[in-house]
Amino acid sequence: MNELLTGAITGILFGFLLQKAQVIRYDKQLAALRLLDMTIVKFMLTNILVAMVGIYLLYDLGMVKLSIKETILGGNILGGLIFGIGWGIVGYCPATAMGALGEGRYDSIFALAGMVFGAAIFAEAFPLMKRTVLTWGDFGKLTLPGLLGIHHWIVIVVLVAAFIGLFVWFEKKGL
Repeated sequence: MNELLTGAITGILFGFLLQKAQVIRYDKQLAALRLLDMTIVKFMLTNILVAMVGIYLLYDLGMVKLSIKETILGGNILGGLIFGIGWGIVGYCPATAMGALGEGRYDSIFALAGMVFGAAIFAEAFPLMKRTVLTWGDFGKLTLPGLLGIHHWIVIVVLVAAFIGLFVWFEKKGL
Protein backbone atom coordinates (compact mmCIF):
# COMPACT_ATOMS: atom_id res chain seq x y z
CA MET A 1 0.00 0.00 0.00
CA ASN A 2 2.92 2.33 0.72
CA GLU A 3 4.09 2.00 -2.92
CA LEU A 4 0.61 2.89 -4.19
CA LEU A 5 0.44 5.93 -1.95
CA THR A 6 3.92 7.04 -3.02
CA GLY A 7 2.94 6.58 -6.67
CA ALA A 8 -0.27 8.55 -6.20
CA ILE A 9 1.51 11.41 -4.44
CA THR A 10 4.31 11.64 -7.01
CA GLY A 11 1.76 11.37 -9.85
CA ILE A 12 -0.31 14.22 -8.45
CA LEU A 13 2.83 16.29 -7.90
CA PHE A 14 3.99 15.59 -11.47
CA GLY A 15 0.57 16.57 -12.84
CA PHE A 16 0.66 19.78 -10.80
CA LEU A 17 4.10 20.60 -12.21
CA LEU A 18 2.92 19.82 -15.76
CA GLN A 19 0.07 22.26 -15.30
CA LYS A 20 2.19 24.97 -13.67
CA ALA A 21 4.81 24.70 -16.42
CA GLN A 22 1.99 25.03 -18.97
CA VAL A 23 3.32 22.06 -20.94
CA ILE A 24 -0.17 20.57 -21.29
CA ARG A 25 -1.32 23.48 -23.43
CA TYR A 26 -1.87 22.59 -27.07
CA ASP A 27 -0.02 25.69 -28.33
CA LYS A 28 3.05 24.67 -26.32
CA GLN A 29 2.83 21.11 -27.69
CA LEU A 30 2.56 22.37 -31.28
CA ALA A 31 5.36 24.90 -30.81
CA ALA A 32 7.61 22.16 -29.41
CA LEU A 33 6.92 19.93 -32.40
CA ARG A 34 7.76 22.86 -34.68
CA LEU A 35 10.94 23.61 -32.64
CA LEU A 36 9.69 27.13 -31.89
CA ASP A 37 9.26 26.83 -28.11
CA MET A 38 11.51 24.65 -25.99
CA THR A 39 9.40 24.84 -22.81
CA ILE A 40 8.47 21.17 -23.08
CA VAL A 41 12.04 20.15 -23.92
CA LYS A 42 13.34 22.10 -20.92
CA PHE A 43 10.68 20.48 -18.71
CA MET A 44 11.59 16.99 -19.95
CA LEU A 45 15.33 17.57 -19.54
CA THR A 46 14.75 18.88 -16.02
CA ASN A 47 12.79 15.72 -15.20
CA ILE A 48 15.57 13.57 -16.64
CA LEU A 49 18.18 15.41 -14.54
CA VAL A 50 16.18 15.14 -11.32
CA ALA A 51 15.40 11.46 -11.93
CA MET A 52 18.97 10.63 -12.94
CA VAL A 53 20.51 12.25 -9.88
CA GLY A 54 17.80 10.95 -7.54
CA ILE A 55 17.85 7.35 -8.76
CA TYR A 56 21.63 7.05 -8.70
CA LEU A 57 21.82 8.72 -5.29
CA LEU A 58 19.29 6.21 -3.94
CA TYR A 59 21.19 3.41 -5.71
CA ASP A 60 24.50 4.43 -4.15
CA LEU A 61 22.82 4.59 -0.73
CA GLY A 62 21.55 1.03 -1.26
CA MET A 63 17.91 2.11 -1.11
CA VAL A 64 16.94 0.92 -4.62
CA LYS A 65 18.02 -1.73 -7.06
CA LEU A 66 18.37 -0.87 -10.74
CA SER A 67 16.48 -2.94 -13.27
CA ILE A 68 18.15 -2.22 -16.59
CA LYS A 69 16.03 -3.17 -19.59
CA GLU A 70 17.53 -4.63 -22.75
CA THR A 71 18.40 -2.24 -25.57
CA ILE A 72 16.42 -3.44 -28.59
CA LEU A 73 16.69 -1.03 -31.51
CA GLY A 74 13.77 -2.48 -33.46
CA GLY A 75 11.34 -1.97 -30.61
CA ASN A 76 12.76 1.44 -29.69
CA ILE A 77 12.58 2.75 -33.25
CA LEU A 78 9.08 1.40 -33.92
CA GLY A 79 7.81 2.57 -30.53
CA GLY A 80 9.36 6.00 -30.99
CA LEU A 81 7.79 6.40 -34.42
CA ILE A 82 4.35 5.39 -33.16
CA PHE A 83 4.69 7.67 -30.12
CA GLY A 84 5.85 10.61 -32.25
CA ILE A 85 3.12 10.18 -34.85
CA GLY A 86 0.48 9.93 -32.12
CA TRP A 87 1.84 13.01 -30.37
CA GLY A 88 1.85 14.91 -33.66
CA ILE A 89 -1.74 13.92 -34.47
CA VAL A 90 -3.43 14.52 -31.12
CA GLY A 91 -1.00 17.01 -29.53
CA TYR A 92 -0.66 15.05 -26.31
CA CYS A 93 1.66 12.47 -24.82
CA PRO A 94 0.25 10.20 -22.08
CA ALA A 95 1.15 12.51 -19.18
CA THR A 96 -0.03 15.70 -20.85
CA ALA A 97 -3.27 14.00 -21.96
CA MET A 98 -4.04 13.08 -18.34
CA GLY A 99 -3.12 16.60 -17.21
CA ALA A 100 -5.35 18.14 -19.88
CA LEU A 101 -8.22 15.90 -18.81
CA GLY A 102 -7.64 17.04 -15.23
CA GLU A 103 -7.96 20.65 -16.44
CA GLY A 104 -11.25 19.79 -18.11
CA ARG A 105 -10.02 19.62 -21.70
CA TYR A 106 -12.20 16.86 -22.95
CA ASP A 107 -10.48 16.62 -26.33
CA SER A 108 -7.80 14.67 -24.48
CA ILE A 109 -10.29 11.80 -24.09
CA PHE A 110 -9.72 11.01 -27.76
CA ALA A 111 -5.96 10.86 -27.19
CA LEU A 112 -6.40 8.64 -24.13
CA ALA A 113 -8.82 6.37 -26.01
CA GLY A 114 -6.27 6.09 -28.81
CA MET A 115 -3.59 5.13 -26.29
CA VAL A 116 -5.80 2.41 -24.80
CA PHE A 117 -6.65 1.16 -28.29
CA GLY A 118 -2.95 1.17 -29.21
CA ALA A 119 -2.11 -0.77 -26.05
CA ALA A 120 -4.72 -3.37 -26.98
CA ILE A 121 -3.28 -3.70 -30.48
CA PHE A 122 0.21 -4.05 -28.99
CA ALA A 123 -1.00 -6.77 -26.62
CA GLU A 124 -2.49 -8.71 -29.53
CA ALA A 125 0.56 -8.19 -31.74
CA PHE A 126 3.11 -8.91 -29.01
CA PRO A 127 3.59 -12.63 -29.79
CA LEU A 128 4.45 -11.79 -33.41
CA MET A 129 6.58 -8.81 -32.41
CA LYS A 130 8.48 -10.92 -29.87
CA ARG A 131 9.70 -13.10 -32.75
CA THR A 132 10.41 -10.23 -35.16
CA VAL A 133 10.75 -6.53 -34.27
CA LEU A 134 11.77 -7.20 -30.67
CA THR A 135 14.76 -9.24 -31.83
CA TRP A 136 16.16 -6.63 -34.23
CA GLY A 137 19.23 -4.93 -32.79
CA ASP A 138 19.14 -6.61 -29.38
CA PHE A 139 22.25 -5.33 -27.61
CA GLY A 140 21.36 -6.58 -24.14
CA LYS A 141 21.44 -4.47 -21.00
CA LEU A 142 23.44 -1.34 -21.82
CA THR A 143 24.10 1.81 -19.86
CA LEU A 144 26.13 4.82 -20.93
CA PRO A 145 28.57 4.49 -18.00
CA GLY A 146 28.94 0.78 -18.79
CA LEU A 147 29.66 1.46 -22.45
CA LEU A 148 32.19 4.15 -21.62
CA GLY A 149 33.69 2.16 -18.77
CA ILE A 150 33.47 5.06 -16.34
CA HIS A 151 31.68 5.73 -13.06
CA HIS A 152 28.05 6.82 -13.39
CA TRP A 153 28.62 10.11 -11.55
CA ILE A 154 31.07 11.25 -14.22
CA VAL A 155 28.37 10.75 -16.86
CA ILE A 156 25.81 12.51 -14.65
CA VAL A 157 28.06 15.56 -14.09
CA VAL A 158 28.78 15.82 -17.84
CA LEU A 159 25.07 15.54 -18.70
CA VAL A 160 24.09 18.09 -16.05
CA ALA A 161 26.64 20.54 -17.50
CA ALA A 162 25.49 19.82 -21.07
CA PHE A 163 21.81 20.26 -20.19
CA ILE A 164 22.50 23.52 -18.32
CA GLY A 165 24.45 24.74 -21.35
CA LEU A 166 21.50 23.81 -23.55
CA PHE A 167 19.11 25.67 -21.22
CA VAL A 168 21.29 28.79 -21.41
CA TRP A 169 21.42 28.54 -25.21
CA PHE A 170 17.61 28.15 -25.40
CA GLU A 171 17.18 31.23 -23.22
CA LYS A 172 19.58 33.29 -25.34
CA LYS A 173 17.64 32.29 -28.45
CA GLY A 174 14.33 33.08 -26.76
CA LEU A 175 13.15 29.49 -27.04
